[in-house]
Amino acid sequence: MKTPSIHRRTALQLTATSAMAAWLSQPLNLLAQEAEKATAKGGEPLPYMDRIGLQLYTLRDAMKADPEGTLKAVAEAGYRQVELMNIDDEAVRLAAIARDNGLIVHSAFMDFNVIAEPNKDGVGSVETTLELAERIGLRHVVFGYIAKHQRDTADKCRAIADRANKAADQTRNAGMRMCYHNHSFEFATFNGDATEDANSNDDEKKANKLTAFDIFVERFDPHKMEFELDVFWAKIGGRDPIEMMRRLAGRISQVHLKDLKKDTPVITDEGQVPNDAFQELGNGIIDIPAVMKLAREIGVDQCHVEQDQSPAPLDSVRESYAFLKDAPA
Repeated sequence: MKTPSIHRRTALQLTATSAMAAWLSQPLNLLAQEAEKATAKGGEPLPYMDRIGLQLYTLRDAMKADPEGTLKAVAEAGYRQVELMNIDDEAVRLAAIARDNGLIVHSAFMDFNVIAEPNKDGVGSVETTLELAERIGLRHVVFGYIAKHQRDTADKCRAIADRANKAADQTRNAGMRMCYHNHSFEFATFNGDATEDANSNDDEKKANKLTAFDIFVERFDPHKMEFELDVFWAKIGGRDPIEMMRRLAGRISQVHLKDLKKDTPVITDEGQVPNDAFQELGNGIIDIPAVMKLAREIGVDQCHVEQDQSPAPLDSVRESYAFLKDAPA
């Protein structure tokens, strides 16, 4: 018996109808997921993606071995700028290489001893630092660390804050901005984990809870000495980065974007943080898109990706950029 033939147009119509029926039969939640994906891909990018930076400490070993090739790889990964690890003669050379690869250089870390321990042998001056910063073409000078013996009392931290204010004033006069980059040690009390004495007065209780960060927030000149908030170190130090950003609105010039491994305990001794606590963006517990959106709201100038530890730093840098690129605004 001869099978009835079906006209080509009829066959196409039947195929289209079947496909439509199959599509309509999908659960509504799957359709919603597909819509979210489409919106994410075609939506607005996250803030700062037009100038997203990378702190080169992430690639410190590669920068020593092959700075030219490393900076080229950073640019090819999608980053628009780099934050230098140092302000010295070598940084002048590295900034030129970075710009040859299309990378902006706005920010760099100074020798912290210039402020933390200026009388230490071999330490340069604020004036020399700013001269080099001008040669590099910086907009931001970062005071980024304090050694343990320099920060072990409240009075030492107050003196550091006062010297930072003076240096920040000089920086402003030179046409640049100075900021302080936190770690987690600033969130530890000077009395360690001592509990409050029920018989102590309010002043004693307040003293038992005092931290270096409290001193810096209170003592830094809000019109001159700013913060570069590192959200990883704030979180592992027991603070909520979003709440800190709201509290310090108008006083944060830059943000370091890092992610923290789930279930990592509070650690205020930076030397005790396990390597795997540092995660690529999107792999941890910090809401990085929310940080970037709030940063825009409160007037932050720059955002830089950083990952202090990784078994494959360049791969981590690429993965973090891919997360930012695909994340919906």
